[in-house]
Amino acid sequence: MPIENEIVRVLDATVDAEAASLEDLALKIHASPELRFEEHKAAAWIGELVENRGFKVERGLAGMPTSFRARAGKSGGPKIAILAEYDALPDIGHACGHNLIAASAVGAFFAIARVAEKLGGEAILLGTPAEEGGGGKIKLIDAGAFEDVAAAMMFHPFDRDLLAHPALANSYVRLDFHGRPSHAAAAPHEGKSALTACMDAFRLIDGQRVHFKDGVRVHGYITRGGKAVNIIVEDASAEFSVRARDAAELERVTKIVERCARGAALASDVSVNVQARAGYRDMKNNMAIAKKFGEHFAALGRKPRDGDPRVGAGSTDMGDVSHVVPSIHPYAAVVDEGGPLIHTREFAEATKSARGIETALVVSKAMARTAAEIMSDPKLREQMNDEWRSA
Repeated sequence: MPIENEIVRVLDATVDAEAASLEDLALKIHASPELRFEEHKAAAWIGELVENRGFKVERGLAGMPTSFRARAGKSGGPKIAILAEYDALPDIGHACGHNLIAASAVGAFFAIARVAEKLGGEAILLGTPAEEGGGGKIKLIDAGAFEDVAAAMMFHPFDRDLLAHPALANSYVRLDFHGRPSHAAAAPHEGKSALTACMDAFRLIDGQRVHFKDGVRVHGYITRGGKAVNIIVEDASAEFSVRARDAAELERVTKIVERCARGAALASDVSVNVQARAGYRDMKNNMAIAKKFGEHFAALGRKPRDGDPRVGAGSTDMGDVSHVVPSIHPYAAVVDEGGPLIHTREFAEATKSARGIETALVVSKAMARTAAEIMSDPKLREQMNDEWRSA
């Protein structure tokens, strides 16, 4: 059931009226990048803007000082959560565009808040810290922040417009090798090199890639590898990220990485401590919602595709959200297709560009329209729930 033209007009006009404040917010966050769980300035700026518009802001959800929540509309009606991210990457700042994600979420919330009570629904703006490896959304899930939520949504900047794209399940594996030091020139035979074992682990893992299923990604780096060239390295460490399209393959590949580490340690006669920790779940894109978002995105002048198998995938804690509530995580272009991709300095520049800001505003309108349609259309809610339960 399409939403009324007057509702659309109010939603779009609200975003237009807030365009200057949303641009200012995005640029301030971009100019002061903060790492996971340390997004104090960003969270404060967002909270101040939301409070200045008359909304109450709850801070410190799930024990995270930089999380927050604001509500508007009718309690007891369909709850639509619009998620904001605002953490940055080490060294390269907002090369993932979380400054635009935050501004877009705030704009969508301001818009849907204007009509939520009339539509019988409740809009929620949820500030989710630490997407870059910290799993803030998982903490919010555990704290009950998504209980009774009908749907959740956010967008991600990219080089093309996509309604849905896979996100890989992932885990982290830390390897700590311990050997025996000795003088590397005078008595190398008396040492047991933890660094040799650590490097051999990389080689053994590389040798196993032929046995990985499509979509698996294993990548790591050495976090500790010695302090002097003339000492056989006593302690060496590495950390790996393991990604796969589903939980079963993730578990299988994680065990392969662990076996490679133990084999490398055995070869060098050193010990190894293996610590695996859970990362994020795969993304269950709800196409019933995504198609509605696509209709509104197209009406606003964009040309989104359902997906694009040519493009690789990463991981996000929005995947975890999608396993507890119907969710969408569309992508929107802030650079030309084939241009700089996320996690590069060039992409960081794009996330403060006029094109980046404009894209965030258009997405705000499309998300607000989609939220309004979910609130007002029981048939759409039934379709999205049926799809989510069967996925």
